[in-house]
Amino acid sequence: MTLELYREVALTRDLPEYELRAGDIATLVDFVSHPSGGEEGCVLEVFNAVGESLTVIAVSLSTVEILRPDEILTVRSLVKAN
Repeated sequence: MTLELYREVALTRDLPEYELRAGDIATLVDFVSHPSGGEEGCVLEVFNAVGESLTVIAVSLSTVEILRPDEILTVRSLVKAN
């Protein structure tokens, strides 16, 4: 299966600079080319559990994966860095 725009994806690694963790869910909103020919990227919008937008970030494609039917969603508190 390939990544599709406006579908939910899971992060494959922690992104502490955004207070996100591997397994967090985001919506894929765009694909972007690397400016110097490196790995392709994508733009994600991250929402909280009630659907409010928290942030929009750009990451490499290897940072996301499609959701699978053998996975279950969970909830965690967003802990802001001091």
